Amino acid sequence: MRWFRRSSWGSRWSTGPSKDTVRIRKLRSHTSRPQLDHHRRFRSSHHHWKLLTPNRKRAAVEMAQTRFAVSERFACRTVGQHRSTQRLTPPVPADDDAEIRAHLRQFGKDRPGWGWRRAATDLRNNGHPINNRRGRRLWREEGLRVPTRRKKKRLTGVGTRIGAMSLIRPNALWAMDFQFDQMINGQQVKLLNIIDEYTRKCQAIVVDHSIDAERLVGALARLALERGQAPAFIRFDNGPEFVSHTIANWCSDTGVDAVLIDPGSPWQNAWIESFNSRLRDELLNGWQFDSLLEAQVLIEDHRIDYNINRPHSAHRGLTPTEFAHHWTTTHQPQPAKTLDQLSGPLTCPLAEG
Repeated sequence: MRWFRRSSWGSRWSTGPSKDTVRIRKLRSHTSRPQLDHHRRFRSSHHHWKLLTPNRKRAAVEMAQTRFAVSERFACRTVGQHRSTQRLTPPVPADDDAEIRAHLRQFGKDRPGWGWRRAATDLRNNGHPINNRRGRRLWREEGLRVPTRRKKKRLTGVGTRIGAMSLIRPNALWAMDFQFDQMINGQQVKLLNIIDEYTRKCQAIVVDHSIDAERLVGALARLALERGQAPAFIRFDNGPEFVSHTIANWCSDTGVDAVLIDPGSPWQNAWIESFNSRLRDELLNGWQFDSLLEAQVLIEDHRIDYNINRPHSAHRGLTPTEFAHHWTTTHQPQPAKTLDQLSGPLTCPLAEG
């Protein structure tokens, strides 16, 4: 059964308020006190908030008093904050991670290309009991990040998988490659990078405007003299300095086997390419050299720091120097291995002069 009521503003029967009634109600609402209107606006616009801590409630009360012109009593009642708590001076929270944050900021300034994993390792090495998850969180909260690199398109080709060598000792295989940079005046700087693939240790970085085959042989001879022996194998690409008769004669005289990668296959010399990338990201991209002497000094300092302080995930967080020392103390010196013992089939000797 449906009920009808008589409208006081007309002679018709209706099921709801008339247009005149709606208009009168609107007029009454507009002529009400402004304070009540502010109260309604404040309640309707903040009903979805859920403030849990006193500090956040305190901030909400202050915002309500400023924006909606309501009293402190009304704002505290609406937010759910006691007035005594509202008037209490908030204590300054103690940051237990202040020392760690300062260390991370300094680490990111000194080594912008290392990232949060090595930062966490450095913290643990300095006596801070921190795990990777906490280190990553603090690293991100401080706004630190490693500059992103553009992914290069990888060239594909047919070649021997020389990169699959499984080395068993240091000084068995060295890898070398050239790298280029530019000074402020536009002059080219050429770098010859030589690393030990087993320990990841950078043996030398020769820096000059031009490096020919004679200079390359001189650097190899000096390294062999300093270490008391030459490596069993040396891996490089097909550059003109590497395929020259000068290198072939030196390898023949010292008993070093040369391993050439296939043309257009830099991934077969993966370790030295990885080192070149790290050197580019951690030093060359962040410096502009004024002179050749400055480039030689800074690059040599970076090489020493790389060997002593930079941890490697392949060595379970050990630096190249620490890994080489650990291997020396736990292994007896072994005779030089043949190429077949070190890996699978590797056949890329230099053409005899």
